[in-house]
Amino acid sequence: MQRRRAPWLWTAALTAGLGAFSCAAGDVLAAPGRNDPGSPMHAAATAPAPSFAPAAAARPATAASATSATPATPTTPATPATPAAATTPPAPLRLERPIVLLGEVHDHPQQHALRAEAFAALLAGGARPALVMEQFDRERQAELDALRAAQPALDADTLIARIGGPGWHWPFYRPFVDMALQHGLPIVAANVSRDEARAVMREGLAARGFDPGVPEAVLAGLAALVEDGHCGQVGAALARRMALAQVARDQAMARALEAHAQRGAVLLAGNGHVRTDVGVPVWLTPATRARSQAIGVVEDGDPTLAFDQRVLTQPHSRPDPCAAFRAPAAAPLRTP
Repeated sequence: MQRRRAPWLWTAALTAGLGAFSCAAGDVLAAPGRNDPGSPMHAAATAPAPSFAPAAAARPATAASATSATPATPTTPATPATPAAATTPPAPLRLERPIVLLGEVHDHPQQHALRAEAFAALLAGGARPALVMEQFDRERQAELDALRAAQPALDADTLIARIGGPGWHWPFYRPFVDMALQHGLPIVAANVSRDEARAVMREGLAARGFDPGVPEAVLAGLAALVEDGHCGQVGAALARRMALAQVARDQAMARALEAHAQRGAVLLAGNGHVRTDVGVPVWLTPATRARSQAIGVVEDGDPTLAFDQRVLTQPHSRPDPCAAFRAPAAAPLRTP
């Protein structure tokens, strides 16, 4: 039986600048998790925006804590969701810590609806956290802030049109931006752009102002995930360079959370970023980490346990991202 690849692994050589190569359907470095036109994930993400009506009662969430930096075992085959299963309500999701790292599979409509409901409930309870978003590149922060200052009645569509980049299915994220604007929350652009990620791969972390002291277990774990997520078509040396770009993104998101830790913050990012063994939590200070919760919103059948809490949803139907590499056989990409 064909192995089902983890949907949060990324579309490869965009960051590496190596041409039109795309393999898996999600995160761990896809600039990260970006859906490039023509990639399997981009096609899946053109589905209609989800409805954000409250979910019906559902089974309890599965929770697990991770203490090891060893990468998770690759995902095993899962039975594709039937039309009936696709409407099954997922487990409930509650944001209960001052700092929440809220994961996602980028192309999964049900997960985005579930997360928006949880964010709305958090605000209804009186919390006013910063909204930290992987979807906005951090170099756009000054422009974002200036736009909000110049237009007090700014709406979500205008902000996204001005600041949001290509590759994201923005109807999934519009409800979060709208709620943040309506409640006057800081909106924090936390992603490292593709250009900056390429520079990290060429020059190293320190040259771009990031911490080069990456534990070998973290770097090796990320590199293994990159290789697996690219259907075996990325060589080990290139995978380690790609992993450095992922570290830069994780460190940038961690810094954004630290800057808003006192008031509280919610990070929207792919599941690869919120992993407790190799992701953003690794780079938080002990004090901030103690006040945080890393929630993986994962598809049923994904065995990854490296989260403080797992919330399961039905798998989302998508093409096999590795089909293009079965015939003719392609030689693995190597470092130029």
